[in-house]
Amino acid sequence: MLWVKAFHIVFVASWFAGLFYLPRIFVNLAMVPPESVAERARLLLMARKLLRFTSLLAVPALALGLWLWLGYGIGRGPGNGWMHAKLAVVALVLGYHHACGMLLRRFESGAHQRDHFWYRWFNEVPVLLLIAAVVLVVVKPF
Repeated sequence: MLWVKAFHIVFVASWFAGLFYLPRIFVNLAMVPPESVAERARLLLMARKLLRFTSLLAVPALALGLWLWLGYGIGRGPGNGWMHAKLAVVALVLGYHHACGMLLRRFESGAHQRDHFWYRWFNEVPVLLLIAAVVLVVVKPF
């Protein structure tokens, strides 16, 4: 079980690294002047590759987490309300990941409508989600 837990943590950390950096690329994309075609193309390529890699990292993170939960029974049974809250946080992380994909498609089509300040705030969301997940798992407040 400790091997599964260790690799779960590694893949979650790697997944979040991508979720931390992808919106930073969006900040830069929102600041690119319209005449900088090469810069925009390079940032879009970076964002596409990072989203694809981040999506690949999410799969083992989720699979290993399910293995710990369903296979080893971590967080199951009475007195494990923290797991329900953590699963809600995981659902929010998946929603954020999906939102990043939608935002990238808007950038690719030229239909993004937000300024770089909005993307800077959007970039802070995964930090809050990671803090919530770690506190729930380590502290187990309920």
